[in-house]
Amino acid sequence: QGKLVESGGGLAQPGGSLRLSCTGSGFTFRAYGMSWYRQAPGKERGFVASITPGGGMTYASSVKGRFTISRDNDKNTVYLEMNALKPEDTAMYYCTQTILDYWGQGTQVTVSS
Repeated sequence: QGKLVESGGGLAQPGGSLRLSCTGSGFTFRAYGMSWYRQAPGKERGFVASITPGGGMTYASSVKGRFTISRDNDKNTVYLEMNALKPEDTAMYYCTQTILDYWGQGTQVTVSS
């Protein structure tokens, strides 16, 4: 059974930066695309970014130009670099492999002054 563990969330000021990490185990990490989703209080979980096994990236329009997804297959880790953070980025962020339906436990990101 696969497992995903996120880290790196926390409190940031508007305009600040955070870097999330997600390490996978129990499956062939390099063979699968990986994604980040987020869920704000009272809202549905929504897509943030994804990266294919070959490194192709896709972003939600709300984060394009501010967030960068990347992966290190040697470390079985996918990253989400978040810059120019806004209060509306406040949410629980989840790492996922949607085909295998693996989800991490989530890491909280709060953007507030």
